[in-house]
Amino acid sequence: MSAPSTSTEPSTAQPNFNLRNPLPLSATQEQQVKDIYYKRVRGYCAPEIKAFADCARNRTFTTTWVCREQRLAMNSCMLAHAGPEEEDRAREEWFASRDARRREREEKEAAVEKRRTEVIQLMRAEDERPKGEK
Repeated sequence: MSAPSTSTEPSTAQPNFNLRNPLPLSATQEQQVKDIYYKRVRGYCAPEIKAFADCARNRTFTTTWVCREQRLAMNSCMLAHAGPEEEDRAREEWFASRDARRREREEKEAAVEKRRTEVIQLMRAEDERPKGEK
């Protein structure tokens, strides 16, 4: 039987998430990850998207033929950047910002609770006043 080994390596400050098989996320959370993912891909391909949009402006069904080059450039750019690696990066970003979102939500809830307490105190003070003073 071997003695338990003690590691002298410092632990990393950032938790290690298994992104290929992560904690199950709710549908809302998955949608937030997808929104980050799409935003990042659109950010990479912004010039191509702008070129296609400029070409397609004031056109209807002829857009398919007239703007074919721009459309193919836009689609190939998006396909090049839209992969599992980018989705993993979006998931990492979502997990990294999770604490900030939780903190923000708690601050909002605390502000609402504080205001609710103030309103209750005002209502009680109003009820305690003699009827003739109103």
